Amino acid sequence: MPTPEARLERLGITLGEPNAAVANYVPYVISGNQLFISGQISMDANGLVKGRLGENMDLEAGQAAARLCGINLITQMKAALQSLSRVERIVKLGGFVNASPDFVDIPQVINGCSDIMVEAFGEKGRHARSAVACPVLPLGVAVEVDAIIEFE
Repeated sequence: MPTPEARLERLGITLGEPNAAVANYVPYVISGNQLFISGQISMDANGLVKGRLGENMDLEAGQAAARLCGINLITQMKAALQSLSRVERIVKLGGFVNASPDFVDIPQVINGCSDIMVEAFGEKGRHARSAVACPVLPLGVAVEVDAIIEFE
């Protein structure tokens, strides 16, 4: 069975440096065999992906932003655990979408993050999840996702 790193490589995804915290918190905390990752925002090497779904972003753009959040979560996992093969289960994702009041496809936006977890970790990537709309997110980003991971 291919490693998560090999799966990401096949997808053309290269993990960079993990994002630094933007306020008074740490990017992750390990407690026992669980890894709690602070919310990762829609950001890549080109900068922040800002916008509001249903106002100036469509569903496809929102899913791409959520996918970036997933890649950033995986980058934090790698920083915390050194090897993604230590991941036993993606336990839960919490997704937040910057959305106009009439935008209702919040779960479909967060699928952008959920999908990358399954692509990278297979069955171990299937998780519980919440997905909620927010009137605004930090720094004006489109999406933020946090995670709870079980590891060996």
